[in-house]
Amino acid sequence: MTALKPRDVQVLPIGVDTTVLRSRTWDRLKFEIEYALAKGTTANSYLIQAEKTALIDPPGESFTESFLAELRHRYDVKNLDYIILGHVNPNRGATIKQLLELVPNPTFIVSNPGAIALRSAFPERELNIVVVRGEETLDLGKGHCLQFIATPTPRWPDRLCTYDPQTQILYTDKLFGAHVCGDQVFDEGWQTFVEDRRYYYDCLMAPAARQVDAALDKLAQFEVKLYATGHGPLVRYGLTEITHAYRQWSQSQRANETSVALIYASAYGNTATVAQAIAAGITKAGVAVESINCEFAEPSEISAALEKSDGFIMGSPTLGGHAPTPVQTALGIVLSTASKTKLAGVFGSYGWSGEAIDLLEGKLKDAGYRFGFETIRVKFKPTDVTLKYCEEAGTDFAQALKKAKKARIPRQQTSESQTGRIEQAVGRIVGSLSVVTTKQGDLTGAMLASWVSQATFNPPGLTIAVAKERAIESLMHSGGKFVLNILPEGDRVGLMKQFLKPFAPGEDRFAGVATAESNTGCPILSDALAYLECSVQNRMECGDHWLVYAVVENGKLLQSEGVTAVHHRKSGSHY
Repeated sequence: MTALKPRDVQVLPIGVDTTVLRSRTWDRLKFEIEYALAKGTTANSYLIQAEKTALIDPPGESFTESFLAELRHRYDVKNLDYIILGHVNPNRGATIKQLLELVPNPTFIVSNPGAIALRSAFPERELNIVVVRGEETLDLGKGHCLQFIATPTPRWPDRLCTYDPQTQILYTDKLFGAHVCGDQVFDEGWQTFVEDRRYYYDCLMAPAARQVDAALDKLAQFEVKLYATGHGPLVRYGLTEITHAYRQWSQSQRANETSVALIYASAYGNTATVAQAIAAGITKAGVAVESINCEFAEPSEISAALEKSDGFIMGSPTLGGHAPTPVQTALGIVLSTASKTKLAGVFGSYGWSGEAIDLLEGKLKDAGYRFGFETIRVKFKPTDVTLKYCEEAGTDFAQALKKAKKARIPRQQTSESQTGRIEQAVGRIVGSLSVVTTKQGDLTGAMLASWVSQATFNPPGLTIAVAKERAIESLMHSGGKFVLNILPEGDRVGLMKQFLKPFAPGEDRFAGVATAESNTGCPILSDALAYLECSVQNRMECGDHWLVYAVVENGKLLQSEGVTAVHHRKSGSHY
């Protein structure tokens, strides 16, 4: 295994009086779903040195020592005037604490929710805080008259973007980022980052599509040459394209006919992380999510979201043996306004007890709500396996909603319609039956597939169509490994039956199945006709599926006399 490079800080001028300090890690930073592609990441900070000096977005505690060492090496930090925070979280507190030991009395520029969070993080200190609400400017001299734009979301209610008219740089905090680490500072060849930016959007922004749309409207007024992102390459060359893509992706989310209200509060970030994973599972199944952080939402906002939603999910931490007051208030709104026909779900995180989760579950069950998944209880920080379970639970919840809505629509006789004739004709396309298996760390996945085709001779390559809502989909991004197990005709051991059945979230797909380990660690089905070890090269979005192209790196025929199993269908509208 190739040794990873050590963490470091990459420094480069990006504009007049302006420098980026990119704190880099080449491995996975956190066990949160947004980092699951494991391509490393950068925490981008920015220094504007005019008549006054401002530091924008110091990194979290993973980079505190290396970042401050590099900052002190290049700049006399005692002269730092302002620290501008795009958002405040506990992770960033460690770096801020050490900065305060180095800088006599900096002025913090934050939004109002950011000021509350900052004072809460440092209750023992008298901080010099300036709250900006959108009209204020900060003149650093030399033409750097900064403007501030509040772009809140449920996950980051304090999010703040900053615009510098002198350089026409927009500091976007979480917007337009990607978790990718490399030597490339800017996005030359921006097409290579599209998949990573889309994954980042789906994980972080899709559940807040309405707020993202509102943020794009606010930011559209500025003449921008560069997006100074919080993570990944800075956006210069693909700026127009990523802006358009964000708008398109958000509008696509909001156009979904089925929606879920995801109502939660989070004390230390763990409950929000679980909410994010559940939301990712819901949105990948083609159902919209309206995320609501009940600590900052008005009762009318919660009521409106419940009224238009087809189902709702509530989450809470447990603090001192109780649910936080905003969660209890939201629960009261749910019980008094949400129809008992709506599908419900409950999740939460806790340290030593889980009374808040029990409260939500008990009250909703007593009220007669039907649950879409087993209540999710996460002790301390969620693991990779836990987050995958949450994602699958979200997908199951979304599929149940779609199935219920479809059942309410009167069925039409399609056999005589043009649509019916097309579906019957498309159904005559046949494919070989295979099982796709994969393993990444502690996560495994498997899927019965028949939409498989050889795509290239040199290198030997193939394509697989993977439905967006499949659990395995999130394990089949560029760079991922999998095994294509080709099934034999007859299938005496019942592999097709095993992998055709629905699996509960977290259920072992390989229980009772004979397997071996491939060179990449992915399972090989011992009773397959043949297997191919593959590496994902790229993927293309095609309607309700992803078309995955992979190169075959190894393979073997296991049954020399066998014949490939073929899947015959009667309709092109289902498998």
